[in-house]
Amino acid sequence: MTPRVVSLVPSVTETLLAWGMRPVACTRFCEQPDLPHVGGTKDPDVDAIVELAPDLVVVDEEENRREDHDALVARGLVVHVLAVRDLTGLDAQMDGLASTVGARWEPIGRRPEPAPTRRAWVPIWKRPWMALGEPTYGSALLRAIGVANVAAAEGAYPEMDPAAARAAGVDLVIAPSEPYPFAERHRAELAEAADDVRFIDGRDLVWWGTRTRGALDRLALALPSSGR
Repeated sequence: MTPRVVSLVPSVTETLLAWGMRPVACTRFCEQPDLPHVGGTKDPDVDAIVELAPDLVVVDEEENRREDHDALVARGLVVHVLAVRDLTGLDAQMDGLASTVGARWEPIGRRPEPAPTRRAWVPIWKRPWMALGEPTYGSALLRAIGVANVAAAEGAYPEMDPAAARAAGVDLVIAPSEPYPFAERHRAELAEAADDVRFIDGRDLVWWGTRTRGALDRLALALPSSGR
């Protein structure tokens, strides 16, 4: 019997659907208008989830809050917790989820990291300016395609503005469409860090799972290894 799963993680919702499993509910950020929604990733409707009587609720350490996890457990629900920080960990985490729901994960496998040819700043927020650092899945993807992250040594999500990024020696700005919706209107501000500004689909940088293989190829095409 297919388990009744509530997914509170956009990456997981996308992956479950790719496995042929339709969650009984997901968050409004999962970009699945045909599925019932039970709030957001940071403010799920616990009562609504309990009423659905799921066999499993899937959460992520970064995407969701500990207090919501604890509330779901206290209401007697089984909660599967994921924590994806790099490509190696991704295989282990996805394999565990697949085993739990009766699916099969095709491993990405360990990949040799090429010598970096670009130094990038990846802003993820404004007011204050924040950057993608390490350890994070997104930064691991960039390493896999030969892009060094200038904020890697500053923690997972440090504050870093365009001036600080330029001082760090960046030659590439990678501006994702989420979590902050960076777009062409922000080019002038972003170019204060480096002339080469690339706008990318933020899901390819921060959504993991079934998207990962394609994301590696798309990012490699969008972020050429040298110059413009």
